[in-house]
Amino acid sequence: MYAERLILETDEHGFFKQKTSLPPNSKVEVIFLVLGKSLPIKRKPAQHIAGKAVSSVDWVQPIIPEENWQDLL
Repeated sequence: MYAERLILETDEHGFFKQKTSLPPNSKVEVIFLVLGKSLPIKRKPAQHIAGKAVSSVDWVQPIIPEENWQDLL
C-alpha cells in the first residue's frame, strides 16, 4: 500500500474540474479533506447538564505534601 496525494478542485456545482487517473485494476480508499474555509463546530451541552459542572480540585495546592518533595528526586 502506498499513498498518493491529489488536490482536486470542483466547479460551482461540486463536480471535479479535472479528470484523474489511477492505477489500472486497483481498489482505492478515498478520504476527502476540504481545504480552505472550515465551518465552525458549535457545540452546546445538553440542557439538563448545562452549567452544573463542579470542580472538586484545589488547583493551587500541590498534590504531594511539601515535606515529601525530596522523595521525588
